[in-house]
Amino acid sequence: MLEKLARWNRSAGFWLSLIILCFALEAAALVYQYVFYYDPCVLCVHIRAWILGILIAAIAGLFLRKHRLGLLIANLLVLLFSAGFVERAYQTLGTEMGFVTGACSMNPHYPSFLPLHQWLPSVFEPLTSCGYTPWVIPQVLSMAQTLMAISVTLFILMLLMLVSSLRYPDHQL
Repeated sequence: MLEKLARWNRSAGFWLSLIILCFALEAAALVYQYVFYYDPCVLCVHIRAWILGILIAAIAGLFLRKHRLGLLIANLLVLLFSAGFVERAYQTLGTEMGFVTGACSMNPHYPSFLPLHQWLPSVFEPLTSCGYTPWVIPQVLSMAQTLMAISVTLFILMLLMLVSSLRYPDHQL
C-alpha cells in the first residue's frame, strides 16, 4: 500500500486533486459568505488561511514532485498546514459544541509580515463572533463537523504520503 501511495504522491493527478480540493473549499467558504450571508468568524478566516497555505504548498508539490527533496518539502509543508487546519477546525467544532471555551475576538492576529485581512479583507477579515456554523446537510452535518472530518482526513493522508515517500524513494519505484 505504501508503495502505491509513493507512486501516487509523485503523480500530477494527486497534486492537482489537492489543488482542486483547496479551491473548492475556498469557493465554498465564499459561497456561504456572499450567497448565503454567513459572515466568517476569526476561526473561519484562520481556516481559510491554512487552506491557502495548503494550496501554495500543493502548487509547489506539483512542480517539485519529481525531485525527492522537493517532494519531501512539499509533503512536510502540506502536513504542517494540515495540522494548523486540524487545530482550527477542532477549535471551531469545540466552540460550536461547547467543549472548548474562550474568547473569539474580531482581530485575526495574523503575523505583521502577512496581514491577510488587510491585503484581501473580502476573504480574510472576520465579520462575526465565533459560536455557530451553518449546516452543510440540514440538521445532520454542520460546517464545523465537515471541516473537522476534511482536516483530519487530509492530515492522515499527508502523513501516509510522507511516510511512503521516505520508505520508497524514487529510485526504488
